[in-house]
Amino acid sequence: MAVIAVWLCDRDGSMFEDKKVAEEHDKYLELAANITQLIEENIPGIDEKYSEAIGILLAQRRELLAKACKGKPDELLQPFTYEKPVTLNSKTATATDKDD
Repeated sequence: MAVIAVWLCDRDGSMFEDKKVAEEHDKYLELAANITQLIEENIPGIDEKYSEAIGILLAQRRELLAKACKGKPDELLQPFTYEKPVTLNSKTATATDKDD
């Protein structure tokens, strides 16, 4: 039996075979959580599901958002497809699909 090293992301339980990908995924989730917290602290009465959706959206598009802040606002309007990093499904140990 082969032993495979995996990295577990404690934020969402995702498992990764590549440490660099695992760390990038963790940074993405941390950014989304911090954006969500920022929104909730500064917009009284916002529904938690909406603030979380906005946090995730902005974290997914962080690179486009950075370009927009540097003088290219049209970058945010470009078509965008977020692809989840490849993770191991804990039940089947196969890669997961793209995010919806």
